[in-house]
Amino acid sequence: MKRLYRTYEDSTKIFKEFQKRFPKNFELSSIGKTWEKRDINLITISSDIESAHEKPALFYTGTIHAREWIGHELAIEFTEYILNNINIDPTLESYLKSATIYIVPCANPDGFTYSQTHFSFWRKNRRVNADGTYGVDLNRNFSIGFIKSTQTTSNIYGGPEPFSEPETQALKKFVETHENITIALDYHSQGNVFFPAHDFRHEDTIETTDLNILCANMADKIKKISNREYGIHQGKPPAKLIGGSGREFYFSKGILSTVVEVGTRNISDYLDDMNEHIREHIPALIEALKEVPNYDKKNSLQRVENFEVEEIGSNHVNLKWDSKISKDIFFEIYRNKKDKMSCKESNLIGRTQASNFYDTNLQSNTNYYFNIRAVNKRKKLKSPFPPQIKIRTHVEYDEYSRTYYANATQTGYVAENINNNEKHFGVNSLFVGVDENKGVSYSIITIDLKTIPKNAVIKSASLNLYPINRVSTTIEKFGEWNIAIIDQNSIEDVTDFDEVENAKVISYIGRPTKSDQLTQGIWRKWELSGIESLALTSQIEKEKVIFRVEGPKELKVGRKSQMMQWDIGYGKFGFGLTYRPRLELTYTIEPTINKLYAKSIHTISKEKILENEVNSGFDENGNKIYCALEFNLSSLPSYEYTIITNAYIELNTTNNYIKDDIRFHLEFVENNTKKSYSSITKRKIIQNIGYDVSANDLKNNKTQYFVFDSYAKMELNERLKDKSNIMFVLKPTSSIKAIKNKKISWEISNDKLAPKLVVEYIPKRRFPLNQVSNAKYEIENGKIKISWENPKEEDLVGIKVIKNPYRKPLSSHDGQKIYAGKDNYTYDEFGAKDKNKYFAIFTYDDVPNYSEPIILEYKAT
Repeated sequence: MKRLYRTYEDSTKIFKEFQKRFPKNFELSSIGKTWEKRDINLITISSDIESAHEKPALFYTGTIHAREWIGHELAIEFTEYILNNINIDPTLESYLKSATIYIVPCANPDGFTYSQTHFSFWRKNRRVNADGTYGVDLNRNFSIGFIKSTQTTSNIYGGPEPFSEPETQALKKFVETHENITIALDYHSQGNVFFPAHDFRHEDTIETTDLNILCANMADKIKKISNREYGIHQGKPPAKLIGGSGREFYFSKGILSTVVEVGTRNISDYLDDMNEHIREHIPALIEALKEVPNYDKKNSLQRVENFEVEEIGSNHVNLKWDSKISKDIFFEIYRNKKDKMSCKESNLIGRTQASNFYDTNLQSNTNYYFNIRAVNKRKKLKSPFPPQIKIRTHVEYDEYSRTYYANATQTGYVAENINNNEKHFGVNSLFVGVDENKGVSYSIITIDLKTIPKNAVIKSASLNLYPINRVSTTIEKFGEWNIAIIDQNSIEDVTDFDEVENAKVISYIGRPTKSDQLTQGIWRKWELSGIESLALTSQIEKEKVIFRVEGPKELKVGRKSQMMQWDIGYGKFGFGLTYRPRLELTYTIEPTINKLYAKSIHTISKEKILENEVNSGFDENGNKIYCALEFNLSSLPSYEYTIITNAYIELNTTNNYIKDDIRFHLEFVENNTKKSYSSITKRKIIQNIGYDVSANDLKNNKTQYFVFDSYAKMELNERLKDKSNIMFVLKPTSSIKAIKNKKISWEISNDKLAPKLVVEYIPKRRFPLNQVSNAKYEIENGKIKISWENPKEEDLVGIKVIKNPYRKPLSSHDGQKIYAGKDNYTYDEFGAKDKNKYFAIFTYDDVPNYSEPIILEYKAT
């Protein structure tokens, strides 16, 4: 396997040959010497090498860690691909007319050579330390976040001081003297994940959206080739963040930078895995190259400003932003249902020169993520992205929503070879799979369902887990992860491995997640089908549900681990409460059914008005005979706490002998219509109820149901506001011009068959609660404390606090959630005090309806 990888000498010879063959497009040079005096090769690729440094550039570095051979190998293959296709592929040709590629194939030639010839898993360079030990981790030797250490034998020893090593000095000098670099990609192995640069703060950077989308667009190209899904994980407190890496140094120079972790091992099997990794990453690199000019410091096209939510409904959202009017500038709007997804033609939902966008036909109670960028069609340049907007559409009129989080004390993992599994619960991450030390490992997730009504009807449900680390999932395309609802009667102790393993499964949920779909840093969702939702509904009576997460139970020969780590959110190993396992539900409840009998009934013809008779048709002169039905809504509950979810009018005919083409229509009309022929013929129709029925239909079925459509139900709900009378008119029509003396009578004497309005309704609060009052922030014990006074309302379920460093969070989901509960204060636990930000405080009820937010603007200290 190892002999198929090229050596540093091999690549140098290859590059020298390329320089001879492609002098216009390729240049090999050195940016410095290593400890052992090897040249640190630099490759420059351009449509014209003479003007290469005048164009914005992509900077590629590989194999800064000696044992991570992918960077060096990919650099060779990528270079060869570009040179062989630059004059064939018009897309590639156009990209290289606008951008340059700089490649350092191996940033650690000494360590790489040592790894290939002696110790495969050597990581550092070959510096001789003062105590006689060898090596510095070059990716801990840069200045940003440098951590001083005396542990020279450690694999992550960062050296005596920043840039103490000739290799990092060379990279520093090159980057600082090439201000045309706009994107930097640092290739490593392992993990199948992008690690975008961070600034060591809990808040997102202004470039976080740009970085996530750059990585997501590259990941989309990878998936297209191999169906492998890459994670995207920008670190932030309280997670332990590495310091002294090249990524953060490049980022500090205004360069979009990310680490790319390839594969599931430091040194992948070349034929089985490495070939595929190379094939999938070449188009990903070209995708990054495409973006290089858009981040050029000379690009005058700035981020769109004041990108905000203006209004949200159950099936729509209205977005707005500030725009500078220009005939050459327009805006592209992208929409996704998941965070950290690509922005490409497939999810481009609009191009406009306006300063707002109305997006409709959305699903209720669903998360959506919106991104926007400006485009100069003449210069063919695009702007950076402003911070992404996240919203959740409102629930539909008949829906409620719940988000339930894992119960800490009853959530954890149980491993075959560990005796004290109970100590993991509520503390450690959720380990699922198999490895040599733990053996087989399951996770248990217990979620309390005490607050969901016993008569709830679940319309949709999903269990969401956050993949925190996949480095121990070391076998490519091997195994899958499944989640099951287990029978609570079959298990007494959720911390006992044997009981968990042998628990009875009620139903598995969602689709399995295969090993190449384990996306670190991107939430994984198991969506329940209708049948699986019924299984979940059966657990409501027990007031909790227990899920078992299971993965592979065996290993390939010679392999040590196929273990996935999911965040529990709790304890010192978690990334914070935001990342707890969560169950999201959309549900309704069984409605109350009320039958309302007509308050008044009138048959209205040109000649006379008959009370308490239901006739409709044509009189002896061919004039229409109408019937007016009036109902009263006063027996229904109050408008503020009632939603009518369904309604229909039931009519039953008496004997019908008509064979002619007559059809009957039921109309919802304004209740100020007078019961006179003149008024009826001039009635104002609100909506037709159901479909028209023919005389022939009535022969076959004497009972007819006229069902309210969505608009009619909206109008009926509005009439509930003042509990006014409502009126319906039964109207005949015919295609026969001279039809006369044809009418049908409808039942009225028999109460069971008499005209009735059947209304189905549920108890649901229509309007949000009052806002909090006296909101303020202060610094307390080194943290930002936010406090407020809760409204004194019985329906108050809680307060939600959202943090956003770039705009006022007008949506209850647009930012980082830092609190939800009934207290009157919280802390921005991990927030930076030196960064401006907004805090939005919402009240909510049990629907939930969210209030308009109270916004606090925090000014950095």
